[in-house]
Amino acid sequence: MNADPFEDRLNALRPRLHRYCARMTGSAVNGEDVLQDTLVKALNARAQGVEVDNLEGWLFRIAHNTCLDFLRERSRNTVVSLTEDVEAAPIPDAEIVAVSFQTFLRLPELQRCAVILKDVLGHSIDEIAGIAGCSSAAAKSALQRGRVALREIARASEDIRLPLMSEPDRRKIAAYVRLFQSGDFDAIRAMLADDVKLDLVNRLQLEGRDRIAPYFTRYGEVTKWQFAFGAVEGQPAMLVFDSTGPMERPAHFVLIGWSEDRIIRIRDFLFAPYVLEAIDWVRLD
Repeated sequence: MNADPFEDRLNALRPRLHRYCARMTGSAVNGEDVLQDTLVKALNARAQGVEVDNLEGWLFRIAHNTCLDFLRERSRNTVVSLTEDVEAAPIPDAEIVAVSFQTFLRLPELQRCAVILKDVLGHSIDEIAGIAGCSSAAAKSALQRGRVALREIARASEDIRLPLMSEPDRRKIAAYVRLFQSGDFDAIRAMLADDVKLDLVNRLQLEGRDRIAPYFTRYGEVTKWQFAFGAVEGQPAMLVFDSTGPMERPAHFVLIGWSEDRIIRIRDFLFAPYVLEAIDWVRLD
């Protein structure tokens, strides 16, 4: 547990913030990156003496602006045009959880913000207006329009997000998974770059071949995990299943970064189960 209660409160809000960031960016993985940036900004602001009365509202404002910065950098903007201002019913929990993150990305930014904050996270219209920096009337209108547009998009045939990877990338991740399946962690360690980075998302970050060596040992000590080659949001990934459960979905996943034949980054989502909500994944082995 953190000695700083402020950091404890940030960690408690992390899953809610990720639900927002993932849908705003259209990606669970990108949403985690934006979330990390949000938390860094919050910690820096507090170190500079910023006083906060409403922590959740303040964090969501930071997250909202960080999402917009992320989207504008990548020029991923509005796809769905505004519809007429009509009343629209709330979208039920089961229905909205089933909507893919990429589908949310097809809404204009303010509509996306309003629907996520209201129908996913339960914020009021006034809270939405405060987070988005608009009037309550604009927030209400965006919510109504967004609900209509999201239902129209969800009813249409969904785009199939096929994993796009080169044959060399496919071979490398497939070989990595096979080594995990056989427990040959020494062979994996031999593939690591000297300055390899490990990100155990929501837990710790380490750098250097020697410092991350125990990571593989701990995986070897847990017999319940089963590993498969797959893709998450179109990226090659190692899917990790819990053999003590139904194994209908991965329990978590691992992304690998390469420089030629050397592993330079490992992103393991073991401690970030919230990232799996409605994520696009496929098993390829």
